[in-house]
Amino acid sequence: MNPAAVGFQCPDDVAAGNAGVRRPRRTTGLRGAASRWGPVTLTLIGVNVAMFVLTAVLTAIAGADPLDNYRADLFQRLAQVPVLVEAGDWWRPFTAAFLHYGIVHLALNMISLLVFGSELERLLGRGRYLTVYLVSIVGGAAAIQLLGDPFGQVAGASTAIYGLMGAFGVVLVHRKEDLRGLLTLLGINLVISFLPGVSLIGHLGGLVGGAACAAVLVAARRRRPVAVAGVAVLVLLLLGVVFGGVG
Repeated sequence: MNPAAVGFQCPDDVAAGNAGVRRPRRTTGLRGAASRWGPVTLTLIGVNVAMFVLTAVLTAIAGADPLDNYRADLFQRLAQVPVLVEAGDWWRPFTAAFLHYGIVHLALNMISLLVFGSELERLLGRGRYLTVYLVSIVGGAAAIQLLGDPFGQVAGASTAIYGLMGAFGVVLVHRKEDLRGLLTLLGINLVISFLPGVSLIGHLGGLVGGAACAAVLVAARRRRPVAVAGVAVLVLLLLGVVFGGVG
């Protein structure tokens, strides 16, 4: 018998009572963050931050201010410049989406990614969410190649983030939920896109690409072959625009 606050308790009865009680699970801080914000979103943020740190370190090694990370030779080799893409630098449209001009540019984009990305990852699931993100990058790159300044340099995750906003809108329409908050925020961001040094064309391309990708995934529902085929066609069309002038 075990002593209790009042009288004694039988050990067998205590064991039987505890058998139906779930013990709290201990989780690490990293696992808890992934559960709250989404592992894909946190991974994407990690890649963007790592690229910023790398270019900042290389800039410092070259003797310049590390906050002027865009001066790094690596940054210059990875940023999107339409004429250089046409000349054969096929990787630039993709690598440019993980570069940022300074700490403020990085911080603003990563906060937006955390807000929209974590929610969309929860709604779509990891695989479909990552698909939307990557297709948005291609959509933004296609718009820049087609309509942007041939000699202008473009970099940043904004194309993907606008794609997430477009996809979020598609999901809200599908779920018949209120769009006013998203449309207001999107309108504010589009106004900001008219500021000097901001790629409005890239933002619109990412927005359209993300919305189109989400529309395909939502329409396909759980029919995976239909979803894969639809996204593949969309990606091929966008890549055709990106590399249409190469060769």
